[in-house]
Amino acid sequence: MPRPVPRTDVLLNLFGAPHQSDLVTSALRLASALLARGARVQIWTCGDATRLTGAALGDTKPRDYTDLGREHPSTARVVRELIEDHPDRLYWYVCRFCAEERGAADQIPQVRTRAPFVFAEHVNAADKSLLMGVC
Repeated sequence: MPRPVPRTDVLLNLFGAPHQSDLVTSALRLASALLARGARVQIWTCGDATRLTGAALGDTKPRDYTDLGREHPSTARVVRELIEDHPDRLYWYVCRFCAEERGAADQIPQVRTRAPFVFAEHVNAADKSLLMGVC
């Protein structure tokens, strides 16, 4: 039996290609700011945004050959650490159909994969909902 969707102050819906614009940076900054103010936040990713938390990303981005000494965290690591810092106030969901269609079914353990037909439950569980990106 699926877990009920927890009540949250805000639902951020991330749709579309995550690295075409500042979508990911804006969403993560907004989520961090909301969490810093004590808000409860859920994030639902759909489309190509489901790749943000793919287990295959590992902890770091590939090395930049112009600066080999510098390491940059992957989005999966950033999300994992954000969830670990706010385990009772941040919930990250991935659309199962979108992830499977893109070969990203294997996600980090901190996120939950949900079928798209339960999306309405997530909207109903949030006081406010913000759509970011396009499919």
